[in-house]
Amino acid sequence: MHGPEAALRFLTFVNASPTPFHAVQNGIARLEKAGFQKVLEKDAWEDTIKPGGKYYFSRNQAALVAFTLPNNWKQGAGVSIVATHVDSPNLKVRPVSKRSKEDYLQVGVETYGGGLWHTWFDRDLSVAGRVVTSTLDGDFKSRLVKIDKPILRIPTLAPHLDRSVNTSFVFNKETEFVPILGQIAAQLNDSGAGKNSDSKKASSVQDNHHPALLSLLANELSVAPEQIHDFELSLFDTQPAVLGGLNNEFVFSPRMDNQYSSFCAVEALAQSVSAPNFSTFEGNVNCIALFNHEEIGSVSTSGADSSLLPSLINRLSPTPGTLAQSVSKSFLVSADMGHAVHPNYTSKHEDNHKPMMNGGVVIKTNAKQRYASDAVGSFLVKQLLERKGGNVQEFEVRNDMECGSTVGPMLSKMGVRTCDVGCAMLSMHSIRETAGSHDVQHYIDLFRSLFDNYAELHQSVAVD
Repeated sequence: MHGPEAALRFLTFVNASPTPFHAVQNGIARLEKAGFQKVLEKDAWEDTIKPGGKYYFSRNQAALVAFTLPNNWKQGAGVSIVATHVDSPNLKVRPVSKRSKEDYLQVGVETYGGGLWHTWFDRDLSVAGRVVTSTLDGDFKSRLVKIDKPILRIPTLAPHLDRSVNTSFVFNKETEFVPILGQIAAQLNDSGAGKNSDSKKASSVQDNHHPALLSLLANELSVAPEQIHDFELSLFDTQPAVLGGLNNEFVFSPRMDNQYSSFCAVEALAQSVSAPNFSTFEGNVNCIALFNHEEIGSVSTSGADSSLLPSLINRLSPTPGTLAQSVSKSFLVSADMGHAVHPNYTSKHEDNHKPMMNGGVVIKTNAKQRYASDAVGSFLVKQLLERKGGNVQEFEVRNDMECGSTVGPMLSKMGVRTCDVGCAMLSMHSIRETAGSHDVQHYIDLFRSLFDNYAELHQSVAVD
């Protein structure tokens, strides 16, 4: 496949990352390849982190923070941050998922986030996530799993049985949105799947799910079904992300809101430490923060409304004085995807704010502060882009429409200047989204410019 090199690398990342857990794991793999060292939140860092160092930590396998310290680092230094999220609207397997009807095995699911749920019908679906398993010596471990073959499907009803389906496709998400796993006869012929002597234990899930599903997970993890004690599984489309369009100018992919931003943040930070001047770099602390649960409000231990980022800044500048100095010198770029103008629905955009795919980074503004951008933050982003020769687009929602939001406004309460940016895309929250293949590099260029140039630029901008 031919196309922009950065976009091709994004395809590899998103195809390997059907859940936030996998996105964090793959982000860590990229950082470790670039020489980043793991630190743990539970440990004391005083004897670990050093000027010129490269570090990362994760929380609950679902959020990732990485940072580099300049060679002249000391407490009170500013922090240049790119904040994204790794979750996307999807269907999650219920804690008790075993269902059957009319000789079909079905799996109970719960909707997560504001998905375009009609796009999940008639897709080749599978499951991925994390599974708590036991070892033979009695220890427990949370392990990632990804079933690469299609095992589930949510079938539509033929128009012969519902003549109104082409005029108003409305369905009940509880009763008419239940995936099919297989046929009951097939499970009856499955020899011994799920048989165990621990089904009455509180930590057993054997009675909660179809034995065939547990057997499939067990085989993937090379354990016995009774060694599975709990899991968090999400459904995903097994069709891989690809480049498309006449000249491969598009990316057709799931989860680009917001793994597109997350990939670019990881890539920019990993690339920054390979630059010739990294060993002598004397700018800000450079940082990326990939959060979970943005699609449902960010209120979790791994979400943007948690202690994750404030804790990092406090640990780097632990006194009230140094903390205040650090906040005043810092800048946070909240990176989340934006809405490209749709050729069939041009009236949905304000006339002078119509971002285009492959048109460069979009600055997102909202007077009601659904986005955290202001004139100074926007100016700084434009200056950073100019240093890379990049283009800027503007987005502001129409007055007669509601505006979405990002992690930016909730993170700005730390006192750090914040600007909301994105790249333009179509079909946001669909199981299959569309974005520009050239914008992957545009995004990386902005983040690299932030890491390379913000501390110097900040000194030339006087705002109290």
